Amino acid sequence: MFDLERWQEIFETLSKNKLRTFLTGLSVASGIFILVILLGISTGIQNGVRSQFQRDATNLISIWAGSTTKEYKGLNPGRHIQLKNDDFNAVSTKYADNIEHESAFYTIWGGLVNYKNESGNYRIQGILPGNQFIENADITSGRFINIADVEGLKKVAVIGNKVSQDLFKGEDPIGKNISLYGINFKVVGVFYDPGGERDESKVFMPLTTAQLAFNGGDNIRNMMFTLKMSDNFDQAVAESQAIATAIESEIKQRQTVAPDDTNAVRVNNTLEEAKKIYSLVGTISAVFWFVGIGTIIAGVVGVGNIMLIIVKERTKEIGIRKALGAQPWSIVGMILQESVFVTLLSGLLGLILGLALLELVGPLIQSDFIEYPQVDFNTAITTVFILVFAGAIAGFIPAYRAAKIKPIVALRDE
Repeated sequence: MFDLERWQEIFETLSKNKLRTFLTGLSVASGIFILVILLGISTGIQNGVRSQFQRDATNLISIWAGSTTKEYKGLNPGRHIQLKNDDFNAVSTKYADNIEHESAFYTIWGGLVNYKNESGNYRIQGILPGNQFIENADITSGRFINIADVEGLKKVAVIGNKVSQDLFKGEDPIGKNISLYGINFKVVGVFYDPGGERDESKVFMPLTTAQLAFNGGDNIRNMMFTLKMSDNFDQAVAESQAIATAIESEIKQRQTVAPDDTNAVRVNNTLEEAKKIYSLVGTISAVFWFVGIGTIIAGVVGVGNIMLIIVKERTKEIGIRKALGAQPWSIVGMILQESVFVTLLSGLLGLILGLALLELVGPLIQSDFIEYPQVDFNTAITTVFILVFAGAIAGFIPAYRAAKIKPIVALRDE
């Protein structure tokens, strides 16, 4: 049952030690407050990193070509490596069982695009249908490039939201013609990209059409593949690393490049990079927990200290209680209740202030790598209860010492 008189007694006892109680409570409250803020920032970092990776497919392998830096099989360094359709087809066929989506790219940087009196420079890319999923591009109107467009060398284009806003000024672009270096292309779709304006400043067209229209022959700039994900993340990373290494070796053999020439053929594995980033985020989170818990421990130690002082100042009272027949465990319970009261009240105060600050400030944070800092409420409440338990343990030692005091000794205390 709730004993109002007992809690009034606890409050009066703690009031006699106002400064010590205030400082101890402040230490405990600040510990929980700091922990909540650090956990919120940790979650914000995780959300930000996850958002960055979700802008494109996470299990993505990208292959780019550069120039050779080493002599190999009688060929001098400095050769420019040009990827071809056959390179893409060879990889696509060999690893078909592992590939989920794929696309080769023919790119023109800063291509001039016109519609009526409006014009702008945008990235023009010849692509395959799988690029929609590689880019995580959502179609807001119309459709994306399909296989019939690729096989039929159709002069169709899918434009980003930024291009649509710049050139069409609110007019529906679907079915309208845009001019790329004097060649007309019909707009069949508009896409949204979570990467923002930079990724929406693109014009997509069928790869075959781009190669033919812009004298690309069978050249491609790069190729990308997304792999089928295993349920186990570590296994998926290992499989992705193995396939990325095998693809790199395959391309180097086809292009007569030294196996250790890292500049001639570059392979980027986003799943491997994601593991590194998530591991770093996990380390940051562990450091935040360490700092926050360290602050809480300091507060708990303060609770133990104030209980020692209170026990010393109440030695005579404890002796009288024992002389009147109070059992040792009732003395222990009395001291523990005071310890729990301080930690519970201070912990809840720190928790409320921390959550309130995150609610107020969190939505105002505009950063690529910190997004929606927040704390799981169940985790926060669990932390407070752990704190209360720790406070009870901290108060147990002085409580046990108080219970061991002999009445005659306690009554003699000055």
